[in-house]
Amino acid sequence: LYEFDRKLRTLIHDAIEHVEIGVRSHVSYHLGSSDPLAHENSVLFRPSFDHSRWIDVARRRIARARVHSEPIRHHLSRYSGSVPIWVLTEVLDFADISKLYEGMHSRDQWAIANRLGVTIDLSTLSKNQQQRAKKEHPLARWLEHLSILRNSIAHHARVWNRSFTPAPTAALRTIPTLSSLPRGQSEQLYGALALLAHLLGGLAPGSTWNLTVHSLVEDEFEHIEGRTTSEMGFPSDWKHYDQWSMRCGD
Repeated sequence: LYEFDRKLRTLIHDAIEHVEIGVRSHVSYHLGSSDPLAHENSVLFRPSFDHSRWIDVARRRIARARVHSEPIRHHLSRYSGSVPIWVLTEVLDFADISKLYEGMHSRDQWAIANRLGVTIDLSTLSKNQQQRAKKEHPLARWLEHLSILRNSIAHHARVWNRSFTPAPTAALRTIPTLSSLPRGQSEQLYGALALLAHLLGGLAPGSTWNLTVHSLVEDEFEHIEGRTTSEMGFPSDWKHYDQWSMRCGD
């Protein structure tokens, strides 16, 4: 069981690395297309977003990175300490990016989510669900979910049967490859695995990451006496979903 969890953590770390780079790129492109220093303008974010606190964190990340980052040193010396968003995101933690995305206005969240392939069909949701999704894109909660999972892996904590920050599933279930998500919300590992496989379909098309996850669970977990995939949140019919039998993006 320990060996299974170790291999699973390694797989998840690899997938989250792809996702982190993808989210970082799309966030920096979206903000930077209007202003290289858009992240410093609190007007571009929600009134509820603690912008000044986030900026303080960003400055600490810059101070930490100046020792080893040539782009950071270059901008600090040449541009009076101003660091454009596409340089800054390179030294931010995934949790920092997640919080920045959460603080964006809904229209910006939706634009970025669509570029990442998280295209929600609002017409199939109830009015209340539509209003919630329009107010804040569900991806905001899922990025928080993934950042917590990433931190657990970085500290070598087990992940197979842990609970994480709940993330809503109704809107994401409208995406065909995410229809296997549990109803209501997801806090077990399966939801994160399903979303990672979906995101890799756009960020690393043709990837066999999901097939490797399938094989690992089938070959090394299901044979462990007394353990069931339901402990990770897997639906009983998970093997019947194309998401786990076809390459990412196929």
